[in-house]
Amino acid sequence: CHPGPAVRKIPGDASTPRLPARPAGAPAQRWSMQVPAEVSAAAGEAAVLPCTFTHPHRHYDGPLTAIWRAGEVYAGPQVFRCAAARGSELCQTALSLHGRFRLLGNPRRNDLSLRVERLALADDGRYFCRVEFAGDVHDRYESRHGVRLRVTAAPRIVSLSVLPGPAHAFRALCTAEGEPPPVLAWSGPALGNRSAAASGPGQGHGHQVTAELPALAHDGRYTCTASNSLGRAEASVYLFRFRGAPGAPALALPLGALGLKALLQLSSVHRPQAQESNYENLSQMSPRDPAAATCLP
Repeated sequence: CHPGPAVRKIPGDASTPRLPARPAGAPAQRWSMQVPAEVSAAAGEAAVLPCTFTHPHRHYDGPLTAIWRAGEVYAGPQVFRCAAARGSELCQTALSLHGRFRLLGNPRRNDLSLRVERLALADDGRYFCRVEFAGDVHDRYESRHGVRLRVTAAPRIVSLSVLPGPAHAFRALCTAEGEPPPVLAWSGPALGNRSAAASGPGQGHGHQVTAELPALAHDGRYTCTASNSLGRAEASVYLFRFRGAPGAPALALPLGALGLKALLQLSSVHRPQAQESNYENLSQMSPRDPAAATCLP
């Protein structure tokens, strides 16, 4: 391992003990973490987050703890934690969020690599590995930049709603999710294939987009299509008008026998390879309308 730049300790960490004398010309070992810049995997599959480290001690067999956290360096919530007793090669799992995180590496051999099972779009984000020594030596170190886990997914229609509008008109809302975020388009009577302006990702739904069709002017089938580089999905709603009483227009949504239909088509394509690079610690951290009818594919 090549010596890195000067490292500032994490607040609260004890200073590193003096190193034993080294032969002339021997490289100085420093604290460092090596992680790839990004790992990419498809939703439903598994991903491995590599993490290896170096430390300044010639030999260490005391108690240690391996930690992975998500979202924010030093302060993000922990998703995995294990502890190894003095002299033990076994790192006993103390925390595994939803039981989907498993240590692949051996911390005694400077490897904290983690496997994440059954990926979901919510797992997309940045993850940080950390090691803590205890006993006679009190040292701890965490990857400052972490590794970005990118979860990809073909589009899925989350909901399709028809809502009443002014002057006995109706409008439709379509929400879809995927990664990359899908592009939405509407087609229907007198519409052709009209691209729909999608709203930005909603809070807590970073992979969802919503598009509105402001006026359903004709009876017939209206279809929302979501597409990205991994595939496409469609959902349709049928609009029929009838006269329940003289001069009183009404909407007949094809529920029950008529069938509110949603059509889904999914496909997959290849995923890009992750780009790798190394990092070291360089500084310290300083309502939906109740009258709406919704189609759930």
